[in-house]
Amino acid sequence: MPYSSPFITMSFANLFNVSSFGAFFLFPLFIINHGGSKSDIGIIMGVFALSAVLCRPWISDMVDRIGRKKSYTIGCIIMSVVPVMYLFFRGDLSSFYFPLILVRILHGVGLAICFTASFTYIADIVPEERLNEGIGMFGATGLMGLAIGPAVGELIINEFGFSIFFLAATGMATLGFLIHLFIPESFVRVPHEPSQPFFSVMLKRKVLIVALLALIFGFGLAASGSFVSPFAEERGIAFISLYYISYSGAAILTRFFGGRLADRVGEDRIIPYALVLTGAGLLILIFLGGNMILVISGLVSGCGHGFLFPCLNSLAIRDEPINIRGKITGIFTGGIDTGAFIGSIMLGYIGQWAGFRALFFAAGLALLIGLGLYRFQVQAMKNN
Repeated sequence: MPYSSPFITMSFANLFNVSSFGAFFLFPLFIINHGGSKSDIGIIMGVFALSAVLCRPWISDMVDRIGRKKSYTIGCIIMSVVPVMYLFFRGDLSSFYFPLILVRILHGVGLAICFTASFTYIADIVPEERLNEGIGMFGATGLMGLAIGPAVGELIINEFGFSIFFLAATGMATLGFLIHLFIPESFVRVPHEPSQPFFSVMLKRKVLIVALLALIFGFGLAASGSFVSPFAEERGIAFISLYYISYSGAAILTRFFGGRLADRVGEDRIIPYALVLTGAGLLILIFLGGNMILVISGLVSGCGHGFLFPCLNSLAIRDEPINIRGKITGIFTGGIDTGAFIGSIMLGYIGQWAGFRALFFAAGLALLIGLGLYRFQVQAMKNN
């Protein structure tokens, strides 16, 4: 059974940790409130992902060396402490720009450790024949967090301001830390199994293909994570979190009702449709004028995300030995973070020069380019 007690406990820990992270989808409002521009949003949100990318080889090795639970503990501590640091930033953005960058870097490291450790933990305890289902259902708790975090965060910002918002983010992450203490360690080192360096694992053809697709996926996530809230505010939409609720709701329903589909038909058949849906949802935002488009866009992209993340993760890790699963998960999630960093910077400047519509067009187009890359690589593998 994939839904064991450790699975459920780690899922609840993940829910609260991701809720804390998801609340920071509204952090661009803090940047604007302190005099920042669209390019400032791109840079400040982007360094969060950059830090996760640069430390990924170390994190991946740590997860395979000291274990999944100990690594997750370290990540939870960082996620619990860092939001308090934002309380010290007051005045004009220019007066605390570089200290803020350093805090964003540390925050990104904490999330990278949590994501890499938790998904590797789940891959260890879920039966191979239900890998897509297990990873997908575990990821559903994260998607709930991506809906809960912004919704709760927006209410708190509107009623109490950013100081209480940051304290609430700390509270959610602390709950995740406390809950995970009850799980056992999943990692048992295989005797005499040789260790493989991070970059030799990354250069395996299958893993490299997944990493490239994860990068493109992350590029699209940068658009939804960093630029939906300022675009919706610019368009005068009152309840911005409608997008994130719709997005997460669609992704969660996809996991519940289609959780075993990829295990039955193969993730390679699902990935193309997931890429199209994720990209189409971003392209719909070009027409944003009210709540309806915000909801439709969230539903379409969320459905794509609901299939794409577990399928790519399962494709990368399936049939791989336990001693390198941390590295493979790190490469996959690191690919997403790389795309999120590149996307935040590039899309920020596109938005600054050409506006939000051009920004979301570029993000949606990237996912469709990913579809072409995937079909080309799959065909090349079949020919070989």
